[in-house]
Amino acid sequence: MTMIDSSTRPDGPAPCPSCACGHGAAAEQKAEERPEERPESARERVNRKWNEVLQETRVAQTGVSILFGFLLSVAFTSLFRDLDVLDHVIYVVTVVLAASATASLIAPVSIHRFLSGLRMKDEIVDAAGRLMACGMVLLALTICGALLLILRVAVPSLLAEVLVGGVMLWFGLCWYVLPLVIRRRAGRRGEGRTADPTTD
Repeated sequence: MTMIDSSTRPDGPAPCPSCACGHGAAAEQKAEERPEERPESARERVNRKWNEVLQETRVAQTGVSILFGFLLSVAFTSLFRDLDVLDHVIYVVTVVLAASATASLIAPVSIHRFLSGLRMKDEIVDAAGRLMACGMVLLALTICGALLLILRVAVPSLLAEVLVGGVMLWFGLCWYVLPLVIRRRAGRRGEGRTADPTTD
């Protein structure tokens, strides 16, 4: 009885032991030969950053617009006349903060419109990022001011201040502390990969 050598089979090589379909080695070779993703160019990077700024601006503008409209309507209610002097001061400060936040969050659109076509998108993105950060701080202060104004009417003054302090602390943790913690952890993981390429 004649035995047929698997390496000389007319229908090709024998299936690999680890893959029932017989294409494991070929698939592995194709994966090794697959080229890496094309690196992002400077122009693509700045366009991506600008699109991200626009998306973030839309979200923030929606929130500050609703809050600003609510604050403007408060002054025309009958209850507003019954508020004491401190509440009036809190209201005025909160409205000014809301207007300032609105200006900061809309400013990137105005800057882009005036500088469009001058090949200054790097500078525009940098300025827009700074204005967004400033606008977010002003927006957080506006929310806390509006909350303080409402809670001083609904609950005793001391409790209102304690609650607003807790809300401000939560804003700081969510908006500023958490991103810094994530960045620090990512930096440590990056250092670990640089020191030992075999680690994930």
